[in-house]
Amino acid sequence: MMSVTDIGYVWIFLLNTYQFFFQCILKMRQRELKPGQSPYRALLDTLELSNSRLSLQLINDNNKVRLLLELYRLQGNMTRVKINELKPLKPRYEVPDVLLSDPITEALSVVAQDENSLVVSLGGKDQRLILSAQPFRLDIVEGSQVLMSLNSRGLLAFEHLRTRKDTASHSGKEDDKPGMWEETFKSHTDSKPNGPTSISLDFSLPGVEHVYGIPEHADTLKLKNTDGSDPYRLYNLDVFQYELHNPMALYGAVPVLISHSTDRTMGIFWLNAAETWVDISSNTAGKTMFGKILDFVQVSSEAPQTDVRWMSESGIIDVFIMLGPKPADVFTQYASLTGTQSFPPLSALAYHQCRWNYNDQEDVKTVDQGFDEHDIPYDFIWLDIEHADGKRYFTWDPSKFPQPKEMLQGLMDKRRKLVAIVDPHIKVDSGYKIHNEIRSKNFYVKNKDGGDYEGWCWPGNAGYPDFTNPEMRTWWASQFAYDQYEGSMENQYIWNDMNEPSVFNGPEVTMHKDALHGVWEHRDVHNLYGLYVQKATADGLIQRSEGVQRPFVLTRAFFAGSQRYGERHIHVAHKPCFCLYRTDVGGFFKHPSAELLVRWYQAGAYQPFFRAHAHIDTPRREPWLFGPENTALIREAIRQRYALLPYWYQLFYNAHRTGQPVMRPLWVEYPDDFATFSIEDEYLIGKDLLVHPVTDEGATGVTAYLPGKGEVWYDVHTFQKHDGDQSLYIPVTMSSIPVFQRGGSIICRKDRVRRSSSCMENDPYTLYVALGSQGSAEGELYIDDFHTFSFEEAKQFVHRRLSFSANTLSSRNLAPDSQFSTASWIEKIVIFGGSQPSSATLKSADCFFLFLLVIIKIDIAHIFTNIFLIYHVDNIFNIHCL
Repeated sequence: MMSVTDIGYVWIFLLNTYQFFFQCILKMRQRELKPGQSPYRALLDTLELSNSRLSLQLINDNNKVRLLLELYRLQGNMTRVKINELKPLKPRYEVPDVLLSDPITEALSVVAQDENSLVVSLGGKDQRLILSAQPFRLDIVEGSQVLMSLNSRGLLAFEHLRTRKDTASHSGKEDDKPGMWEETFKSHTDSKPNGPTSISLDFSLPGVEHVYGIPEHADTLKLKNTDGSDPYRLYNLDVFQYELHNPMALYGAVPVLISHSTDRTMGIFWLNAAETWVDISSNTAGKTMFGKILDFVQVSSEAPQTDVRWMSESGIIDVFIMLGPKPADVFTQYASLTGTQSFPPLSALAYHQCRWNYNDQEDVKTVDQGFDEHDIPYDFIWLDIEHADGKRYFTWDPSKFPQPKEMLQGLMDKRRKLVAIVDPHIKVDSGYKIHNEIRSKNFYVKNKDGGDYEGWCWPGNAGYPDFTNPEMRTWWASQFAYDQYEGSMENQYIWNDMNEPSVFNGPEVTMHKDALHGVWEHRDVHNLYGLYVQKATADGLIQRSEGVQRPFVLTRAFFAGSQRYGERHIHVAHKPCFCLYRTDVGGFFKHPSAELLVRWYQAGAYQPFFRAHAHIDTPRREPWLFGPENTALIREAIRQRYALLPYWYQLFYNAHRTGQPVMRPLWVEYPDDFATFSIEDEYLIGKDLLVHPVTDEGATGVTAYLPGKGEVWYDVHTFQKHDGDQSLYIPVTMSSIPVFQRGGSIICRKDRVRRSSSCMENDPYTLYVALGSQGSAEGELYIDDFHTFSFEEAKQFVHRRLSFSANTLSSRNLAPDSQFSTASWIEKIVIFGGSQPSSATLKSADCFFLFLLVIIKIDIAHIFTNIFLIYHVDNIFNIHCL
């Protein structure tokens, strides 16, 4: 007899097979519209201009439907464009809760106007927005150069809300096409009481050949041309063994695209939570730009150009144009809109051991002891769906986990933690408290007829809480209180899986689009659902500690803004492929060879989130099960991660403060180096570590590109010096993890690795000073209590700027108002790239280096000709504090 698990995977496999065959009438209908003369024109006599908002009406000359165009200039070199129906049959959905707040606007002014155009000043650097009336088109220019054009290819489309009795008065036969009023696939029917409601807009990017972003797809970093193939799809789905190098939808969707050239970096943020498709086309400007721009604007017919077309099933056009001009500026602009990365507790950046599923309390205890016996550090062990009583979340299986607090206390005694899964499908069971309360409070999503929506998932028949309802989210958060979630303790954290939401017997293994969230259809909110689940869960973890402890919540589904609430779960299959966030070490499905598993650990150790995970049907994969040689290799990879935790922590602090990503493609730091634009088998951690994982079985060497003309890089294992601006062949063995530290940087490590990160909190630091070509270096050190909000609320942290120049190592306080005391000190300073000093002097002890007096009495030890350690302090080498 098949189990619920078996049936679930049969459903997922069969329905994922048809991912591109169901709900694709939108794509087909929109793609029938070809580039050419737009039917829309702007009615300049409807122009209204306030200090910060310009609005006017657009009319479709084919069906006479009018739209409202709104333009805003935003603080930070951004422009917002909104297009909605002027008089919709009912309100159309506008995405809430993603933006931090209403963006700050800046003054707009019309500087020129004639019968067919107007020119709007966008502020500094001679930026203007040119609005052409017939056909309607927008061009953003700087000086005489076009930065971006909207509707230059005439692909603006806006399907208006209607009822069937209105068809004769508008588009007539168009409304009788298949799929206009309902779509069917096998037993599923999607009703459309107001007809099709899709929207579309094209963007042209002159001078651009490289565009990135719009995750999540198992494809190349640089987005591909979709001419003649499927567009990229953004629609959160539970996908069974997805295909690589495919634009199919996966678990999360972030509708942000970044363009990059040697001249400029820009971003397009398409704020729409419905199913979305993105077409990418590379051409020359003369082939795809329709209509005439004002005489002073230059458009080369030979320049490269990328055209991007966004198509969404419903909602409105609400797009933020982020004008850079540098990569860091675009990240800052996006963060100003949707927020920065949450600052996780230090332990979340350490190693996590997970599988579906650890069998029982004794199994957890055995695995925990195994790490100690093999001297391998770890911080978290994870429990999947089998830990709960009949997959009733917020409970424990009474036979497998009869004493959860005893288990958690055993982990706490070793300063370790546990993650338990809490999925958003709720078993329909009259004996289950969570279900009864949700039903009694009327918090479930409704079907199109108004009853509670039910579908099949891991527990069997399940209801789906309506997380778009703030009252539901408040109630959900309250369930994580210790007196509600029986058996939980402060060292238990949460994993939200299946929150696309996954419905095994739904179309494409997800919720029916005509299900109802209050007055809104699920089609309007689909990609937001996972964000709301994670937000409610994170709020619950904060509230259970009365606002003291930082939460850790992993989510599988995500959207723009999810970064504010925790970690995002990004899958990559088959081998440790490059991705810009993380992989499941070892791969969720199947069973890699021992060699490939080691390589996976080596790659994972240098990615932001480091977790091993495996399917329930795979053989066990604990690190010590593959022979002593491989155990030693995996142990070393994990220990390298723990030694670098101070650097990871400082990067996450800066990401939280500034919005700059922790893990970066090379072009982000080397925007003028064309050679970096398509590299995706290596990446930067911050700006100072370059990683080229070995990902191929049987590899004996890799070729890494070291960027930066005039720069130097140092192998972090051998300290060998290499010039930048070259491709370097690196012979590799099974112990090799090609990692390079940028010359001119100082990286802080903790070289005393213990069984968990919490055991290392008060241990000393080692400074690794890599001298640049000018003999100088700089870096940062950040320390707080590693787990509470005191760094924000009470300014309790240490943040120092470390600089080495003219043979002097100095430290400057970046947070003079902060008050924090730490038991850590600096026990060693490793400098490579210079000559060996005969002695060193500590100039001032009344400063950060007061922790470090242990270094004063130890003699200098020479290692290599270009590396030395500071131990004894005399009168040549200076340590100076400002």
